[in-house]
Amino acid sequence: MDEALKENIMGALEQVVDPELGIDIVNLGLVYDVEMDENGKTDVTMTLTSMGCPLAPIIVDQVKTALADIPEVKDVDVNIVWNPPWTRDKMSRYAKIALGIQ
Repeated sequence: MDEALKENIMGALEQVVDPELGIDIVNLGLVYDVEMDENGKTDVTMTLTSMGCPLAPIIVDQVKTALADIPEVKDVDVNIVWNPPWTRDKMSRYAKIALGIQ
């Protein structure tokens, strides 16, 4: 996958907002990796802010919806992983400022 397409995908993922924190999953640092095969099957490897997150199915659906508008993306698989664990260090400067975290 070329850099422009990856950027396009990450941009679309910025539309997916964590309902608890009100910040998108990219700036929260929840998206660990995005890969696409030659058939357009796209794998998004991500985590959530907490293991017992009841909103996981909703966030997965939102990821799939966000990527549906990208022509190259034919199928989306969202892999929720817990390793490495998410920490506030993964958040962008924007997310930290928005949440008042130093």
